[in-house]
Amino acid sequence: MGRITIIGLGVIGGSIALGLKQAAKEIEIAGVSRTPETASRARRAGAIDLEPRSIEEAVAGAQMVILASPILSIAPLMEAMAPHLSPDTIVTDAASTKGVVARWAREKLPAGVHFVGGHPMAGKEITGFDAAEAELFSGKPWVIAPSVDAPEAAVNAVIGLAEALGARPVFMDAEEHDAYVAAVSHLPLTVASALFSMAFESQAWPELAALASSGFRDTTRLASGAPELAHDIVQTNRRNLLHWIDRFQQELARYRNVIESGDSRAIAELFAKPQLERDNYLINGPPKRESERGEAPRIGISDFLLGSKLADMMRKQEDIIKASEQRARDKR
Repeated sequence: MGRITIIGLGVIGGSIALGLKQAAKEIEIAGVSRTPETASRARRAGAIDLEPRSIEEAVAGAQMVILASPILSIAPLMEAMAPHLSPDTIVTDAASTKGVVARWAREKLPAGVHFVGGHPMAGKEITGFDAAEAELFSGKPWVIAPSVDAPEAAVNAVIGLAEALGARPVFMDAEEHDAYVAAVSHLPLTVASALFSMAFESQAWPELAALASSGFRDTTRLASGAPELAHDIVQTNRRNLLHWIDRFQQELARYRNVIESGDSRAIAELFAKPQLERDNYLINGPPKRESERGEAPRIGISDFLLGSKLADMMRKQEDIIKASEQRARDKR
């Protein structure tokens, strides 16, 4: 592939550029940013070779165009570059939502230009080119959502892009993608912001802030992300996000009911089960559906571990209670 043009040189676009230069120095990369200073920094860092000053200049002669700009800027960018794209140019993106981007591609890109939607599932709460790194996508999923008429060669080129950056290509329908990332990406962003807002808006914030440590910082990390990104995510994936907010509220209500009950075993199970299942996920990765494994459902080891762990927790609690009662009797 001769020239790749990257529009948007923030943490995602900049990391793509750095990673491509590390993987294949012979590829010519043109980079466009909203601020010329960013493109100049990227060139000095060796991430790009060319600094086009217009969209027309940027996409002319490019074999692939990667849109790594904010979501709501993608539609006008497609419209602006459409007259200047060569036949068989491959256009892909890195947007956090895929359904609206796929629709824009159908409406705005000319016939003969091949759109293959993409979403690298990686990022940082820190924005800008200075936060970019060549290894950002290593080992991470890279969702590929091709348009229905995208030829195999175009799809393979985007697969090659993801693999060159060390990512793991995952094929998914655009609408399916939006429903799933609302749960594992967009909801965590919303919850982090809401949690920080709740604490910050309390009259006790000075005291809360003085006590806050790694748990609070880790849980609210995503609240430090760019508000522009959050705004565009909400505007383009509102229905799916609202669905998962409702589900999360139901789960919080369940937790509240168990905590309010004071039932020792139920409370222990409430926190032990997600701890065990999260550890299992971190060690073994995403589970496969039974149909994919080709075997009948069976009781997982986590079920046994959960039972033994709960029993151990209950036994320790009983020992503490007995020891406390014995001390009270001794004092009498």
